[in-house]
Amino acid sequence: MLISKAFAAIEDSSGELVDLANAPTATEAIIGNVGLVVVLVVLFYVLLIMPQQRRFKEHSSMLSDLKKGDRVITGGGLIGKIEKVIDDKEVLIDLGGDVKVTALRSMIQGKSEANTKTKKANDDSKKIAKKDTKKDKKA
Repeated sequence: MLISKAFAAIEDSSGELVDLANAPTATEAIIGNVGLVVVLVVLFYVLLIMPQQRRFKEHSSMLSDLKKGDRVITGGGLIGKIEKVIDDKEVLIDLGGDVKVTALRSMIQGKSEANTKTKKANDDSKKIAKKDTKKDKKA
């Protein structure tokens, strides 16, 4: 027996009639669910995959541009200067104090832009000298 949408209604537990004329058909429900999945996939791609691909391309170009004399940071956190480019996969890094290591290019995290002449952890000699000169000027 076929019932048209105009007469489709059911009784709920309280005895009131619930109109089913505005209920979505099966194809409308499937299209809505598939549309939601497509939107989630697009958001996933835009928010996660695209930025990761951009970072990978930037890192690859940085690795290909490495040359002798560049200051780099390795994956282990060591900072040194490239002394020699051995081949397209390896470089010789001078860590200072006559310590040289061979590292894979892929293990270099980035170039060190910061000035490497940092003050020692407990070196307050400059502060003390400044305070002394201020005291001398006041006197």
